[in-house]
Amino acid sequence: MTYWTLNAFFLVPAALICATALLRRNRPRYFAAAAAVTAVVLLVLTAVFDNLMIRVGLFWYNEDRISGAFAGAAPLEDFAYPLAAVLLLPALWVLLPGRAPAPGGAKPNTKETP
Repeated sequence: MTYWTLNAFFLVPAALICATALLRRNRPRYFAAAAAVTAVVLLVLTAVFDNLMIRVGLFWYNEDRISGAFAGAAPLEDFAYPLAAVLLLPALWVLLPGRAPAPGGAKPNTKETP
């Protein structure tokens, strides 16, 4: 199994969940912009630190299972993990109930229970 095949097992569901969140009417206005900024930051950090860790020998990839496309020393497959996080985590925040109220919204219940 290649790393792209492995990545597909979590990238496809993450993309579908993200698409569902993008289609909802009650998503925050800034959802797509915030996800895009987060994606850029995470991908840059992944590029910097994965390249450092690979170059010093902390880990490596099986040459038979990677595509051969690299960003420095890091194979492109390595960027699937932060991409999946950017797709999935904000989408779950929008789709799952129980989010905290917005600032200035509903006040927390301060009644004491017996």
